[in-house]
Amino acid sequence: MPGNRIGGEIVGVEVFTSLNPCHPSQVLGRFPDSGPSEVDDAVNAAADAQLTWVRVPTPARAQTIAAAGELLASRKAELAQLVSREVGKVGSEAGGDVQEAIDMAAFVAGQGRTAWGTVHPSELPDKITYTTRHPVGVCGLITPWNFPVAIPSWKVFPALLAGNGVVLKPSELAPACADAFVQILWDAGVPPGLVNIVHGHRDAGEALVTHPGVRAVSFTGSVTTGRRVAAAAAETGPKLVSLELGGKNAMIVMPDADLDLVTDGVVFGAFGTSGQRCTSTSRLVVHSDVADEVIARIAGRASELRLGDPVDPSTDVGPVIDSGAARRIHAYVEGAIGDGADVVCGGRITGVEGCGGDFYEPTVLRGVRPDHRIACEEVFGPVLAVIEVASLHEAVDVVNASEFGLSAAVYTRDINAALHAVARIDTGIVYVNAPTIGAEIQMPFGGTKHTGNGFREAGLRGIEQFSETKTVYIDHSGRLQKAQIDTHEPARSAAERPLRQQV
Repeated sequence: MPGNRIGGEIVGVEVFTSLNPCHPSQVLGRFPDSGPSEVDDAVNAAADAQLTWVRVPTPARAQTIAAAGELLASRKAELAQLVSREVGKVGSEAGGDVQEAIDMAAFVAGQGRTAWGTVHPSELPDKITYTTRHPVGVCGLITPWNFPVAIPSWKVFPALLAGNGVVLKPSELAPACADAFVQILWDAGVPPGLVNIVHGHRDAGEALVTHPGVRAVSFTGSVTTGRRVAAAAAETGPKLVSLELGGKNAMIVMPDADLDLVTDGVVFGAFGTSGQRCTSTSRLVVHSDVADEVIARIAGRASELRLGDPVDPSTDVGPVIDSGAARRIHAYVEGAIGDGADVVCGGRITGVEGCGGDFYEPTVLRGVRPDHRIACEEVFGPVLAVIEVASLHEAVDVVNASEFGLSAAVYTRDINAALHAVARIDTGIVYVNAPTIGAEIQMPFGGTKHTGNGFREAGLRGIEQFSETKTVYIDHSGRLQKAQIDTHEPARSAAERPLRQQV
């Protein structure tokens, strides 16, 4: 039975529904529309459970996380099917979403026996100096709909390993997947009350961000909402606030690039998940010498992609998340046409026989300038804006002109050019001869500028957003020693020194 999961119990009155975006008449579950009262209960439950959890040795915490990963693996097929039905991902992408959570559990569990800090030499004798990580207490986690299992795992597992309690507020567009994920954690032996889930809309999110008992907030979503989260959290601090926001990711294509590889990369990067990824390839910054051929290749492949029910193995592109998203995407395309861009292919909201949801045709726009709105704002749909340039230097300038800085790619056979681009591009992630999507969990994930606020998820740094550094000094000399006290006499001239010292 779906509902809020608080203190090891399922509670709440079912109010809003989760719908299948491909078949909107299909209800996948009904969930509570929570507010401050429910959030308060969840935070208190997490705080109580954390007092015991923090005393569990870190390797033992890791064993619980590893058990969750094993259970995720055993239920991968059914969970991936739910991902397809709730957010419209085709089978391979839905399976990849769940596999990320499985891999994240294994990776984080492995960190339970790795270094938890650093040891440094002291400037004084008989003194030990080192650092360690210290849990913050209760972590409030707010996750988006487009990676409904992977992103919760990116946040929950490191938070648990660090010794914290958790309250998860998933997107109201994907509550069933988050509910299933937390159920698996419970089944794997996560202690009651340690991981709680509170469903709802803006009221639930705001209550979680501003709750005085929440010491760390991790948010993935839009720039606009992220700014509100940061401001609201600051009013009820102290809190660690990590933000993973939007992207306007670009792929540079130079004349010497492997154009077959370019085409494969663009089709996957721009139209996979119907373009509904923060790392989707949204801008193609292509050298004018090969622009005609590259655009023709991409448009030809895009026109052949099969739209349909994501549970059908023959489907290449599933629906967008809802009708509002389809209208928003189309408004961007119409705005680009008004700015002077040409539609090479796509450019329409469409339907698919047997499906009641909204689909958007994979779209290629040519004649886009760097200052056009379509080149500056996140569309979050299967729309590729093509910008032509005359040099690598100009291409990098176009990439860096965006207020976002998540992911970028450069395609070239010239290793010197590739490394020059890697050094100059101002994004958190750079790919060479690969599209802008495809993060690996052992690597830090995050961006620069308006994409984030400096924290990184995943990788060895993933735990930093859920813990604080504690510096430790142990003096075993048995006497008072003063660090950073000047014990040296000032330098004196020869005339000032005693005669015996001068001789």
